[in-house]
Amino acid sequence: MKTKLLAMVLLAGGAAMAGPRVFVGVGVGIPAYYPPAPVVAYAAPPVAPLVRYVPPAPGPAYAWVGGYWYPSGPRWAWRAGYWAPRPYAGARWVGPRWNGGRWYGGYWRR
Repeated sequence: MKTKLLAMVLLAGGAAMAGPRVFVGVGVGIPAYYPPAPVVAYAAPPVAPLVRYVPPAPGPAYAWVGGYWYPSGPRWAWRAGYWAPRPYAGARWVGPRWNGGRWYGGYWRR
């Protein structure tokens, strides 16, 4: 009799400790007169097109600037390659790049 009573107490206690599987949540909303802050986030740019055509140079003082993706508002836009006059003798173009979550624009260097 004692073993049956002990087993019944253990089963009842175990069921009480299991707890119900019902959860109640309460949400608090922000009033409509507080507009959300604007957020601009860019993902890495898309992959460059595989086909590339480089026309002949218009002169010896020109350098080829390869095509690249650049951020334009919330999207990415493709800038096709072009010939640009060198700003000074011996200048070479360093293309824009996306590195470590930051966008670096292109520039001329020696």
